[in-house]
Amino acid sequence: MNILFLTIAYNNNSRHIYSDLMREFRDHGHTVWVVCQSERRNKRDTCLYKENGINVLLVKTCNIKGRVSKIEKGFATLSIGYLFQRAISKYLNNVKFDLVLYSTPPITLFNVVQYIKRRDGALSYLLLKDIFPQNAVDLGLIKKNGIIHKYFTLKEQKLYKISDYIGCMSKANVEYLLKHNRYIEPKRVEVNPNSIKPLKFCLYDSACVSGIRKKYSIPEGVLVFIYGGNLGLPQGLEFLVEVCRAIKEKEYIFLLIVGDGNRYNFLAYALAQIDAPNVRIFKKLPKAEYDELLIACDVGLIFLNPKFTIPNFPSRLTAYMEMGLPVLAATDIATDIKEALLDAKCGFWSENGDLDSFVAYMDRLAGDRELCRNMGLNGRKYLEKYYTVDRSYQTIMRHFSEA
Repeated sequence: MNILFLTIAYNNNSRHIYSDLMREFRDHGHTVWVVCQSERRNKRDTCLYKENGINVLLVKTCNIKGRVSKIEKGFATLSIGYLFQRAISKYLNNVKFDLVLYSTPPITLFNVVQYIKRRDGALSYLLLKDIFPQNAVDLGLIKKNGIIHKYFTLKEQKLYKISDYIGCMSKANVEYLLKHNRYIEPKRVEVNPNSIKPLKFCLYDSACVSGIRKKYSIPEGVLVFIYGGNLGLPQGLEFLVEVCRAIKEKEYIFLLIVGDGNRYNFLAYALAQIDAPNVRIFKKLPKAEYDELLIACDVGLIFLNPKFTIPNFPSRLTAYMEMGLPVLAATDIATDIKEALLDAKCGFWSENGDLDSFVAYMDRLAGDRELCRNMGLNGRKYLEKYYTVDRSYQTIMRHFSEA
C-alpha cells in the first residue's frame, strides 16, 4: 500500500514516535511518503527525496515550532494545510494513496486530508496528540468563546469529522474526546498510544555509567534525576523552580534539565538566582547524545501545567521506560499518566504544586536504590507490552481487514 503521513514533527534520521512508526510501515512492505515542513529559518526550498527507504516531501513554510512569534506561528498554522496540498499536487500527483495518516498539532490539515480522500479514496487516520484549542484556553493563551477560539474549534470539528478513525494516546483521551464531541461515533475512536521501537535493553556496568557522568560533570554517588523535553507553558515550570530550590541542600540528589522552548530563558534565569550546586541545565541535545546521558541517570521526571483540563500524555514517558528508569511525575489531575504509572508499577505521581509530596518521593527514591531498579525494570516491561510501534501498526492496519 501507499501510505501518506502529514506532520510537523518528523526527523527521518532520528528515533522518534513518528519516524519509528513510518519505518514499521516500511518494514512491512508498504511504500511510505512523509510530508513535513521545511521552516524558512532552515533556508531550504520545497523538495522531494528518498532516505532510508522512505520518501520525504519537505514543504517550505513559515516558522511554526520552537522560538517563534505568535503572529508568525499563527500564520504558519493557518497556511500549512494549503502549502502541503499544493506541494502534494505538484510532486505526488501520480501517486494514489491507500491510507493518509496525520498528527496533531496542527489541527488545520482538514483541507489536505479531504483532498486526498476525494482524490484517492484513501482511509484517513488521525493520531491525536494535542487537543487544541482547549489546551490554549487552559493556559490562558486564547479567550474561551472568543473569535479565535470559535474559529479553531470549527477547524477542530472538521478534522475530527473527516477522520475515519482517531487514535488517542490513552483511555482518558478517548473519554474526553467523546464527552466533548458528541457527534463522533465511539467505534471510530480507539487507544493508540505514543509508541517506539525500543533499543535492546541492557544493564550498563558501573564503568560505563561513571564515564558518562564524568563527561557531563555529574558527581559520583548521587541519585540523578533528569527532565528532558520541551520547556514551555505546558510544563508548568514554576513548580520545577520550586523543586530546585527545595533540593538545594540535598547533596545526595542531582537534577539535570535538558531541553529548549519559549520558557528556557525564564528557567535558566530562575536557576541562576537559586544557585543550586546540584542542579544543572543543558540546551536540547541530539537524540543519540540524549540517550547516552539517560544511561547515566536514575529517575526520569515529567511535569505538566496544573491548569490543564485536557488529558495530556507526554511522549517522554517512553524514553524513560526504554532506558529502564523509574518515573516521577507532577501533573494536572486530568491526565491519566498517574494510572499508567500505578498500573506499570514504575513510578510515583504528585499533583503539580504539591511540593512536599514530590520532594518526599525524591527522597524515597534516593534512599532506596533497589526500589529504583525494580521500578525501572517494571517500566521497561510495560513499554515492551503496550508502547511499541508494532502494536500501533497493527491497531491501524486492522481497519483494512474490517473494510
